[in-house]
Amino acid sequence: MKNVNPRLMAAMLILCSACLLISLCGGCSKSGHPCVSGTLDGPLEPDPVPVRVLEAMKKAERFHNYEIMSDTLNSVCVEAIAEADTIPTGGYGIVVVKGRTSTTFPDLRNSRCPSARYVRSDNTLWLSCSAMEGTGVHVDRLYKICFDSDDKAIIASAIDPYALQQQLCQRLRYVIEGENVTFYDGSREIAQATNTVTDMGGFDTDHPLWIGEQIQYDLSEDVPCLQITPGIKFITGLVLTYDDMPTLAAPLIISETGEVSIGDITEYKE
Repeated sequence: MKNVNPRLMAAMLILCSACLLISLCGGCSKSGHPCVSGTLDGPLEPDPVPVRVLEAMKKAERFHNYEIMSDTLNSVCVEAIAEADTIPTGGYGIVVVKGRTSTTFPDLRNSRCPSARYVRSDNTLWLSCSAMEGTGVHVDRLYKICFDSDDKAIIASAIDPYALQQQLCQRLRYVIEGENVTFYDGSREIAQATNTVTDMGGFDTDHPLWIGEQIQYDLSEDVPCLQITPGIKFITGLVLTYDDMPTLAAPLIISETGEVSIGDITEYKE
């Protein structure tokens, strides 16, 4: 050691100290900003239309539809099938019409207020339909629909909610101080909320914040916007609570191969 240059030794000590400081700061940031948990255990397989309803659709002389979207400028409309002749469809069946060509999708759900938007610049229709529903549960699936040379509608991509949940669980973090919850996209603060529920024993100790039961889409612009609402898990009670939680939003970019990129997460403002 007596042959080591003193200046080199000093530089090495400074470098080691800097690395140690960075490591400690990184550890504090990670431990102080835990990630949210996900309620979905795996990919959501689309529910096929019941055989009885499918047969009724095939034999029907007439569908009784109601409008989901109508773009008269581009001659595109989307309708929900309420009845096949006189047989209720039970929330199944969507018809896409472009020009004079009508395409029926029996397996697509039309319950829970589906929404759609046609983007003329790339001849694409975005369609949001229910994937899972129930008390406190509203999960939609996003479809990218393209058109062939005869204006027949073709599903190019179907975005699985589970894939989005898994991406968000790696990015969406939180800090709880008393009854106040602060949400982060990585290290960037995006929203705050104050819990007002006082009779449920307080926040769950291990996993207080969850996502996956509330996933929808805002299709008011040409780029689809993902909307998620986190839920609180309390010490007592078997269901998540959403009353005081903000809705978070992020734009989605879907590649030609169906890969999804989630943009910056912000608090959704109506």
